[in-house]
Amino acid sequence: MATLKDVAALAGVGMSTASRAISGKGPISADAAARVKAAIEALNFRPSSIGRAMATQSLGMVGLFVPTFFGSYYGTILKQTDTELRAVRRHVVVATGCGETSPREQAIEAVRFLIGRDCDGVVVISHDLHDEDLIMLHKMHPKMVFLNRAFDQLPEASFCADHRHGGELAARTLLDHGHREIAVISGPSTASDNQARLEGFFAELARAGLMQDDVILIESDFSPEGGYAAAQTLLDSKRPFTGVFCANDTMAVSVLARFHQAGISVPAEVSVIGYDDDYSAAYAAPGLTSVHIPTAELTQNAVRWLVNQCYRTTWEIFREFPITVTMRESVGPVPSAALLASRDAKAAKAAKAEKALKKR
Repeated sequence: MATLKDVAALAGVGMSTASRAISGKGPISADAAARVKAAIEALNFRPSSIGRAMATQSLGMVGLFVPTFFGSYYGTILKQTDTELRAVRRHVVVATGCGETSPREQAIEAVRFLIGRDCDGVVVISHDLHDEDLIMLHKMHPKMVFLNRAFDQLPEASFCADHRHGGELAARTLLDHGHREIAVISGPSTASDNQARLEGFFAELARAGLMQDDVILIESDFSPEGGYAAAQTLLDSKRPFTGVFCANDTMAVSVLARFHQAGISVPAEVSVIGYDDDYSAAYAAPGLTSVHIPTAELTQNAVRWLVNQCYRTTWEIFREFPITVTMRESVGPVPSAALLASRDAKAAKAAKAEKALKKR
């Protein structure tokens, strides 16, 4: 296997000149650069990543922890992180939770794995980690950024949207369409971003005279399966509702599917609003109205901030991320009493048929 010394000898230059030609850093004449390039091609030379790391004291890799690889929300984060790093000729190493331990323990183990692989910096997105966990991990590797997490103790390293305001917008959208019999399908009660959006949602309802006890609240887990099961629980509750707020789009799409199977028309008989406005929302049937969280912009600025810390770049960093509502077809006015009666009858009939099938 050819070495840098072989390349320098064939090109007729010193090893330092050959190294500058390969790295693109430092002064070198056009003639010398051309000769080094020709020698590389002739020898089929491939620079050693270990050698580069020893020379630059950097592996050129940034770690990213995500709780799961599934879902368009995390897909957006993965894609944007990779895009930002490739723009500065760096690469991303991704880890997720795995095993039989708690999600919190899985997250700690995965972040430690990335730190142990000598990543130049680490991006962490997790609602399972406690504040003391973030402090501990940050002490292990100070070049770390927290995405979708408001962390007052390390504000510079924290990038998060105003989820409380997002919850307020979700409630206002349903209220503005006349809905007062409302159901909520939430994420885990332990998730800080879920807590914030629910606080905002119920605060806005309270300003309109609706108390939390008036609302059907079903806790789920942000997953497609969780949303589907929560929709069934809602149908089984027999409590009246005309509007449903889902704490993320993944669950909302499953709710739409379950309502469709039960013969319930959205938005004619019930309105549904999601949260995140990820790219699946526009392709739901009907199109899903959703609170728009600028996830790509959040990720871009978090990663650029980390790149500035790791590689002395000078990206301009933005920390204001406006939240809006993307209106689509899934939210409409309150249905008439006749439509509600028809909806409830169809749901009861569908439930009876499903039970009959299970008995066979």
